[in-house]
Amino acid sequence: MKLASLKDGRDGQLVVVSRDLSQAVHASDIAPTLQAALDDWDVIAPQLAARYELLNAGQGDSFPFDQTACESPLPRAYQWLDGSAYLNHVELVRKARGAKVPESFYEDPLMYQGGSDTFIGPRDDIVAADEAYGIDMEAEITVITDDVPMGVSAKAAAKHIKLIMLVNDVSLRGLIPGELAKGFGFVQSKASCAFSPVAVTPDELGDAWADSTIDLPLLVDYNNKPFGKANVKTDMTFNMAELVAHAAKTRDLCAGSIVGSGTVSNKFEGGEGKKIEHGGVGYSCIAEIRMIEKIQTGEFITPFMSFGDKVGIEMNDADGNSIFGRIENHVEKYEGPDV
Repeated sequence: MKLASLKDGRDGQLVVVSRDLSQAVHASDIAPTLQAALDDWDVIAPQLAARYELLNAGQGDSFPFDQTACESPLPRAYQWLDGSAYLNHVELVRKARGAKVPESFYEDPLMYQGGSDTFIGPRDDIVAADEAYGIDMEAEITVITDDVPMGVSAKAAAKHIKLIMLVNDVSLRGLIPGELAKGFGFVQSKASCAFSPVAVTPDELGDAWADSTIDLPLLVDYNNKPFGKANVKTDMTFNMAELVAHAAKTRDLCAGSIVGSGTVSNKFEGGEGKKIEHGGVGYSCIAEIRMIEKIQTGEFITPFMSFGDKVGIEMNDADGNSIFGRIENHVEKYEGPDV
């Protein structure tokens, strides 16, 4: 099943989307919003699934699905927790500054709680006041849960994953060192995220969804050029169920909680990554290529994003069909509040 939220008020209007992303049908008579559906998932999901089957059979009062009219599937969420499942990414960041990764990182996931009240739409602009903030994309996969009990095992947590999305977890790299130096986590250095137009149930991924991860490449293009095609499953230290279980160690997670994988990152021939044009799988964020440049040359070469730059994030199935739709964000200058 594939679901989306059209722009309408704060929380969007829930629609069911066809498998090929060409058509949609309203679902507000079943649940007005995706959050409302998640709040009573066991009752609501079968009704949405039935409408999905009718839509794919060409039945029902459908209309053309417009990805540009979408909010993120959850325009705001009760909780957004982002992990760091790819230790290759962490290793590169640490190596670039001459530090080692603590052994505990390979057994206990890194995770932070991000702002979830103002997600932007998949085709909305990324706005920033200053290019000096170090504007960066981070391409990841995410899952949405139903109600998850405290202390759940990873095996049991897998059953609580109800929907999967992609995300552009926008980071302001220039602000991160100052915030981390305070020892109290991210606030200003994490801008509003943009999620894929469509959220899908795990069964839509077929054999590509196994062991609570996706065995497909995550495609990133930057200013219309291929930038990354790292495989989500490759080099993943913690799967999504393990991240959900980590988040629920000491408290329940409410329905509609979003848990992210962290920047998807692959090694290349057992070592540091390599650009696509040089035969590698590229990168899912600019920071990673900068870390490799620093390791190899002693200097940062690639700049972070500038006003007018564009990033695209998408994932295709084995036949080349888009699964989640396309995230496409332009970077624009923020001119200040209109007050």
